[in-house]
Amino acid sequence: MFKPEDFPEAKFISVNNVTLEVFEAGEENIGNPILLCHGWPELAFSWRYQIPALVAAGYHVIAPNQRGYGKSSQPNEITHYDIKHLTDDLTALLDHYGYRSATFIGHDWGAFVVWGMALLQPNRVDKVINLALPYQERGDVPWIELMEQFLGSDYYFVHFNRQPGVADKILEQNTQQFLGNLFRKNVPLMPPEPRMEMIHLAKTTDALGEPLMSDDELAVFVSAFEESGFSASINWYRNLDRNWHLLADAQPIIDQPALMIYGARDVIPPFADIAKFVPNVEVLTLDAGHSIQQEKPQETNKAILEWLSK
Repeated sequence: MFKPEDFPEAKFISVNNVTLEVFEAGEENIGNPILLCHGWPELAFSWRYQIPALVAAGYHVIAPNQRGYGKSSQPNEITHYDIKHLTDDLTALLDHYGYRSATFIGHDWGAFVVWGMALLQPNRVDKVINLALPYQERGDVPWIELMEQFLGSDYYFVHFNRQPGVADKILEQNTQQFLGNLFRKNVPLMPPEPRMEMIHLAKTTDALGEPLMSDDELAVFVSAFEESGFSASINWYRNLDRNWHLLADAQPIIDQPALMIYGARDVIPPFADIAKFVPNVEVLTLDAGHSIQQEKPQETNKAILEWLSK
């Protein structure tokens, strides 16, 4: 069982007009960097099982709480959470450490940022490993507009955009219950019900599945979001259509070697055409839900390290 006190101590690094709370390990491996990018509503702590394994394999591991999370800066402007700001943060972090480029590993929203790094800053990315969220084809219609057409106004991506502040407040009033209900495993796959899923998770006392983590681990997330609130991190969602426009001129093909890891029990489906946009991709599916690296840490570490060693 992981003990939260074993996690690296925070360092505060000023980059790109924000201060990031960064957790670093394996300084003895300087010259072989890996950057870990967490999802929502998560933290760098989501990588607690990967960091020791990567350090033992010879990597210098850098895991920031990205802007809007933990004790990292929370800019007031919604547009300061778009893909350009998020990738510029990572580029500036590389500059801070004196690295030209690095391997990037992302999960969930962090995977979106890593795909974005490869599109907007390809010379700074050596290899890509992403979990849960595959490459997103840009298409002809902005993403939120498209989701609203097919998934309705209560779909949480759409709700976050069309009713700003409503969900934020409910999540903040029920932080412990929301995160405890969200971070579950062995949740049966069922068709989505006509409701705002995140608000439902914040209000229900009848969660499906089993707890994903120990009470002590969950307390790290609860404490962080009780302090930070949710609005800053939800602002990432409020830039999806802006991101769609910002990526208009990006060359859509990612040439770097890539590993895409899906969870067989995740609600996010695989992207059948991923190799069309990421020709050097290897695809792997683990018997896990959405929080792949926390639910199946040993299997995730084995997959990552074997792929990196090729």
